[in-house]
Amino acid sequence: MVLEDNRIVTIFGSSKPLEGDNSYRLAYDLGLTLAQAGWTVCNGGYQGTMEAAAKGAKAAGGKTIGVTCTIFGRSGPNAYLDEVIETSDLFERVRKLMDLGRAYVVLPGGSGTLVELALVWEMVAKRLIPPKPIVLLSRFWESVIEAAAIERPRSRDLVRFAETPADVAHTLAEG
Repeated sequence: MVLEDNRIVTIFGSSKPLEGDNSYRLAYDLGLTLAQAGWTVCNGGYQGTMEAAAKGAKAAGGKTIGVTCTIFGRSGPNAYLDEVIETSDLFERVRKLMDLGRAYVVLPGGSGTLVELALVWEMVAKRLIPPKPIVLLSRFWESVIEAAAIERPRSRDLVRFAETPADVAHTLAEG
């Protein structure tokens, strides 16, 4: 069972990118790199960057977990998952993704990804969950982080930026 693994990284990102898109390739490379570094890749289990990261992890011989949600009514989880955990609502899904991850990586995305980033960041900032690395791959969220940090400047120190998947793996290796 994959859930017994204590090196699980939760990746948040968009369901929109298609194979061939830059965002899809970035997520694929991230999954590949993290699996090569010994991490189990966990995400929302559907298409887009979720599929790409899982596909990359599987190409490296890694393990994958998808946390899906019955209310979405989508066509089902992607084909690159070793384990699927089905939740009944969005809040349970995000909570499960947060609980499973020993670290979080946030890719570019839309409002759903923003909600996930904001919740993880807030929970760590308020010490409602144990401190865990939050790594933002690319500078996509930089203006959001800077705007939110105006109210609580020290919260800026809780997130780290990485430019490449290799930078993410290096950051996670540092703890």
